[in-house]
Amino acid sequence: MSVRTLQEFIASSREKDASPEAFELESPHLLEVRLNGLVWAKAGAMVARKGAVKFTRQGVLEQGLGNLLKKAVSGEGMQLMKIEGQGRVYLADAGKRITLLRLAGESIFVNGNDVLAVESGIESRITMMRKVAGMLSGGLFNVRLSGHGIVAITSHYEPLTLPVNAQTGPVFTDPNATVAWSGGLTPEIITDISFGTLLGRGSGESIQLRFAGEGWVVVQPYEEVVYQPRQ
Repeated sequence: MSVRTLQEFIASSREKDASPEAFELESPHLLEVRLNGLVWAKAGAMVARKGAVKFTRQGVLEQGLGNLLKKAVSGEGMQLMKIEGQGRVYLADAGKRITLLRLAGESIFVNGNDVLAVESGIESRITMMRKVAGMLSGGLFNVRLSGHGIVAITSHYEPLTLPVNAQTGPVFTDPNATVAWSGGLTPEIITDISFGTLLGRGSGESIQLRFAGEGWVVVQPYEEVVYQPRQ
């Protein structure tokens, strides 16, 4: 790697204003939010901010998504914060890759730990695959995002989208590697202890998600286990 002067480093790493959108990727791993009102973001994801910005964490939120979040399983891997005001906020999550998606009336499901930020025009509903609780760390906590606006989701490395249709048949995924799927799909939880034992992986591949119908599912080349402290 070549040595750069201080001026070259500052010029190459300074923030970009290449897009008029409220959400802009400064790099594949860093999101800039041009705040004029409010957005929702993953708690603890802020790395810098400018302007008059107020943060309100889960637990003292007054309505909407806050009420849904207060009903979620405590410590299960996702807490959002409301960000209000005017300014700029820079968000990241452990160096994970960020993907921006514009929803135009569609709905998607996203693994709770992979939601980085959503615009205020996006409606959210939290769901829990309780059958998985106790099998995986914290169960499988998903968020249904729908409406009009931009959502920022994260993945370890480059995600892969697999089509789901009648011609290709069902798609089976590892829950810890599943990032998102289309709103029309409802995954079925498949347990196969003998398969996991055969691979010598304990409870890993012995629990799978089965997707059938018409749609798509996004996976990452990484099995992410969210730590859940014991209550």
